[in-house]
Amino acid sequence: MDPFSVIIVSCLILGAVVGVLAGMLGIGGGLIIVPALSYLLIHFLGMTTETVMPVAIATSLSTIIFTGMSSAFAHYKLGNIQKHIVLYTGLGIAFGAIIGAQVASHISGELLKDVFAVLVILIALQMIFGKQKASENEASKGSLATVGGGAGLLSALMGIGGGALLVPALVWFRVNVRAAIGCAAFCGLIIAVFGTTSFVVAGWGEIDVPEYSMGYVYLPATAGIVATSMFTANIGAKLGQRVNVRVLKAMLACLLVLVSIRMILGIE
Repeated sequence: MDPFSVIIVSCLILGAVVGVLAGMLGIGGGLIIVPALSYLLIHFLGMTTETVMPVAIATSLSTIIFTGMSSAFAHYKLGNIQKHIVLYTGLGIAFGAIIGAQVASHISGELLKDVFAVLVILIALQMIFGKQKASENEASKGSLATVGGGAGLLSALMGIGGGALLVPALVWFRVNVRAAIGCAAFCGLIIAVFGTTSFVVAGWGEIDVPEYSMGYVYLPATAGIVATSMFTANIGAKLGQRVNVRVLKAMLACLLVLVSIRMILGIE
């Protein structure tokens, strides 16, 4: 099988796995897509660590546009979207995502890889040990915009939808958990749209990207991941009702820590 075919088949499988885990555990796929896609592009398309990270992150964000639309619409129908939260958080997110994508496309690939790995470790530790405590004060417009800006910047740097960052922050500001998840899903779509667009612009005309790329977005990988993840997310949601999600989330967090340490040590 030629390298391009291996990439496509691998992305179809990756999308299926990501969809199940996202539906089952309520996590974004970027934490898995970025390291997996980096590995595939390095080993089968000959990319280097220096050039692969912007492509992996941008491609991950592009997949969230499609999965995010489905998730946001579902939460809207369930009444989990609070418009004022989405408005002010979304404004901050849009600005932060643009800045984050520009930073990611201009800093060293090695540094970007290490930043990604460290942030994933922190998120994984939050998944295992974190407890959500409420603030004494409700969120103001300014605090929502600030939280959104930070989440947008970090999410664009990592290629994730931001739910792992936004949900704990909104709950801390005394937002109902269901509403926090719904608003984070909608805001994840905003992150993906602005982040992906910024990566397309920043990478336009770049020569060190794979064939069939739009800017830094590798379109074949986007298509493969989206094609299967859109279907398997429903399977994951159903499985989540039957299994011990807390144990699975802890196991996944441990796996993410190991993968991140591997990235930091430079083990390809």
